[in-house]
Amino acid sequence: MALYSREFLTQKHKHYEEKFADWHFHLMSYLGGQDYQNGYQLNRYILETDEEYLKRAENTPIDNHCKNVVQIYSSFLFRVPPTRNYGSLTGDEQLNSFINDADLDGRSFNNVIREMQMNASIYGTCWAVLDKPAVQTQSRAEELQLDIRPYMSLYTPENVLNWNFERSRNGKYVLTSLTLLEDLFEDMATIRVWTLEDITTYKVQEFTKGYSTSKPMMIDEMPNMLGKIPAVILYNQKSQRRGIGISDLNDVAELQKAIYNDYSEIEQLIRLSNHPSLVKTPNVEASAGAGSIIEMPEDLDSNLKPYLIQPSSQSLDGIMNNINMKVESINRITHMGAVRATEARIQSGIALQTEFQLLNARLSEKADYLQNAEEQIWKLFAEWQGREFDGEIIYPDSFNLRDYASDLQFLQMAKASGVQSDSFLKEVDKQIARAVVDDDEKINTIDGEIDAKAVTIGQFSTPTIEGEEIEEA
Repeated sequence: MALYSREFLTQKHKHYEEKFADWHFHLMSYLGGQDYQNGYQLNRYILETDEEYLKRAENTPIDNHCKNVVQIYSSFLFRVPPTRNYGSLTGDEQLNSFINDADLDGRSFNNVIREMQMNASIYGTCWAVLDKPAVQTQSRAEELQLDIRPYMSLYTPENVLNWNFERSRNGKYVLTSLTLLEDLFEDMATIRVWTLEDITTYKVQEFTKGYSTSKPMMIDEMPNMLGKIPAVILYNQKSQRRGIGISDLNDVAELQKAIYNDYSEIEQLIRLSNHPSLVKTPNVEASAGAGSIIEMPEDLDSNLKPYLIQPSSQSLDGIMNNINMKVESINRITHMGAVRATEARIQSGIALQTEFQLLNARLSEKADYLQNAEEQIWKLFAEWQGREFDGEIIYPDSFNLRDYASDLQFLQMAKASGVQSDSFLKEVDKQIARAVVDDDEKINTIDGEIDAKAVTIGQFSTPTIEGEEIEEA
């Protein structure tokens, strides 16, 4: 019977303590909204009261680049689904049940994997534990009838309190202990501890109070039937510290915060511009409202006459230019300049192609980590089912990132080049189809139709002006 002290259950990994503030900041930056506004992301003015500060935070809009970056990465990664060959698992009666409801909460395996990837993008890592309900059944048939099968649980780094890796005799690192924060409600925490031998669950009162004398209460204990900890880490990018990854938001979140502060300055300038400050002497009756009349003594010194102070719009232009520079920095860091670009952003064809190549390389790296993590998940699923996974999971390594508008212009020029070759023109038609249609099955059909035509099709029509054809030179 494994009995753990309060000190053990609440102990955090050294890297947990180092990274917690970053994890929280990245999550708030991704979520945006009121949590972000209330998170003291604004730089405080000198002599600014609490009320003034909170009001300014409330009135400052959030331009959420962090969420945009994470969602764009995710959309590209899952645009083409991975190829999954389940091998001998194909005949498993509970395979489809797991695929359709991977977490026993109604979410499909694809949805859980996508959430896992997005969490890894935000935090740098995301953990998945593949468990199986410890329900005693009399037979395999009863297990099937009750749908007793493996299921996935995701844990963000904030909920992975402690972990330990040890190098085995064959040189591989093996996870030997894992402490998970399952639930936290009104300072009552549910903590589960995995070891190679057993799985124990505790209730810990006053979890956040480091010096509390309350004793933890064990609520469950069972042997670890696998003899290993069924946990998988999805890295966004690996760092030099095992169990810690590199977030996509490391630099983006700081730039977003700077933009948020710039927007606050803009809001202040707009307010001051619309409501200029009145300067007057105490003995002069004056106001600055619309339609107001200022009455002054006839013998008042001209130097004492009231006047208005109104900020110049040049300051506003300078701040907007500063914001645009920071947005460009985000685009450059994430290799998304060509994807997130506005109409005002003009790039050469070579620059665009280079950006697409860099983004493709980044996506390919992410896909490799996803492929590795998913293979480990299926191996654990097979082990829980008393089988061995001999299938294959393949994520795409190329994401066909192109500037389709430029491609179509180029293809139009190729069609008009005068090359007297049906094979050449048919190939151009196929490339046109690929720039317009994003469906492999339909593309195959179109390719067949193009090859079957004796006369080339897809010719761009001659441009017209006011219904008349333009004579070609």
